[in-house]
Amino acid sequence: MNHTVSDFIIRIKNAALARRRKILVPYTRITKEIAKVLEKEGFLEEVKEQAVDKKKILSLKIRYKNRIPVLTDVKIISKPSIRVYMPSKNINASQRKGMFIFVLSTSKGILTGHEAEKKNLGGEVLFKVW
Repeated sequence: MNHTVSDFIIRIKNAALARRRKILVPYTRITKEIAKVLEKEGFLEEVKEQAVDKKKILSLKIRYKNRIPVLTDVKIISKPSIRVYMPSKNINASQRKGMFIFVLSTSKGILTGHEAEKKNLGGEVLFKVW
């Protein structure tokens, strides 16, 4: 079984570890939303939609600071076999323990933990990134 979110996140992490500047990933609605969140949070420089052989793909430019990737690591929380949900009241307490950002799937789309907490939304915790 293929898990789109995990595959997408691991591709970005591996590209950052390999010091690649730009990567191409398969386009889906959820990968585009996640990419936009990562761009807004400063982990990606640019997100573009492209068509290659009549298939949509996303072109992602990874952000570097002094030749070091801004994205240090990623931990996938929800998996196909184990879904992890978090109410809005627990999000901030969990994020305070470390310098990372949760990315959640909520009823209002893909949001960071901070945005979900401000909107008083809980949801499925997809991954954390730092």
